[in-house]
Amino acid sequence: MRKPIFIGHEIYRSSTYGAGHPLAIPRVSLATDLVRAMGWLTAGNFRESPQASIEALSDFHDPGYLRALLAAEQRPPTTQERARYHIGANGNPVFPEMFRRPATACGGGLLAVELLRSGQATAVFNIAGGQHHGQPDRASGFCYLNEPVLTLRQLLKSGARRVFYLDIDAHFGDAVQLAFHDNDQVFTLSIHEQARWPQNRDQAPGDPGSREDRAGGMARNLPVPGGLNDTEFGHLIDHVVMPLIAGFAPDVVYLQCGCDGLADDPQSKLALSNRAIWRTVALLQKAVPRLIVSGGGGYNPYAVGRCWAGVWATLNGFAIPERLPAPAQALLGDVKWNHRKGRAPSAAWLTTLADRPNDGPIGDAIYRLADISP
Repeated sequence: MRKPIFIGHEIYRSSTYGAGHPLAIPRVSLATDLVRAMGWLTAGNFRESPQASIEALSDFHDPGYLRALLAAEQRPPTTQERARYHIGANGNPVFPEMFRRPATACGGGLLAVELLRSGQATAVFNIAGGQHHGQPDRASGFCYLNEPVLTLRQLLKSGARRVFYLDIDAHFGDAVQLAFHDNDQVFTLSIHEQARWPQNRDQAPGDPGSREDRAGGMARNLPVPGGLNDTEFGHLIDHVVMPLIAGFAPDVVYLQCGCDGLADDPQSKLALSNRAIWRTVALLQKAVPRLIVSGGGGYNPYAVGRCWAGVWATLNGFAIPERLPAPAQALLGDVKWNHRKGRAPSAAWLTTLADRPNDGPIGDAIYRLADISP
């Protein structure tokens, strides 16, 4: 049986968006260290991510933008570049690895495609991918490049006839949906918190990311209310997502596994436990022939590291212990998070991988969303 492959790189340990930015926290490096400490990552199931070339990135991104992004590693962006490309503006800071870091995430996505195409794996975890807001010609929403779009395009070039993109980040996967609007080979489905950026706060029916937004028929959007619990999320997965996947019969499913919908995340009002995400991963792996899982949003390092470590355990069928061994606890104990929630981290964040389940009643809004009739 072919084992899942984990794609990572040390650049995520040595680079940062800068002090004070929501992404100035250990995420990929922490999750990678946790799975190593658990004995779940070896030379046999790990691949180092290559850096995608300018040529490869140009499959979606404007060459002029790519040149400006690369140049910004060496010099401050000009006023015109800031305005045109949003480099150093709108939450997209300038930092020394600002081209190499996202280009490495994109290279990981392209490597994932090759691993699936060549039959080396049927499930791949490109943990640093998932930058779903990146536009062809500008940075957006902390995303300088768009790894999911590049990966999906490469899947089609590599022979996939149909690809299903499932986005469970708390933020609407806007740029991915737009890139494949009306493309009958790619179906996109985004579960996200309603009225949260990049959606309008006063969202009207038919606006991007709304329930009525179908992107020409090749998308579904499930904008959920704050407080979404595990039971409600599971209801949407069971009654909307899985039937749509079965009907579309994709060759590959790409899961954008942002975990800012977790109850412990400071950037959303959703209330999921990581168990709800792991259940989704397990269902997908059993139901589809080939699976790519990426990272995404997530702004509590304890929650992100533990969640993504559990994603890797789920893909491999590893048992998740009730209490972490001492080496894993030490890693979590060393985390520094300059946020009020990080001043006194809970014992559960430091000693366990699995959150307590957050089951509850299913609200009327969820039942309405589950009605997916045309």
